[in-house]
Amino acid sequence: MHDDAMDLKDEERTRCEIWTRVMGYHRPVSAFNAGKQSEHRERVHFREPAQSSRSRPGE
Repeated sequence: MHDDAMDLKDEERTRCEIWTRVMGYHRPVSAFNAGKQSEHRERVHFREPAQSSRSRPGE
């Protein structure tokens, strides 16, 4: 695999806007009030483990 990392100066970077789903709606985190932004930073994100190649019992 190639290392295609780019070196960018700070003035060449673009701010990334993070969106999340709240109560069924997608909203940018930047539109949250300070309390909601703090709550968002403290969230633990669920990550499902990769499925093994072994078959399940009964299959």
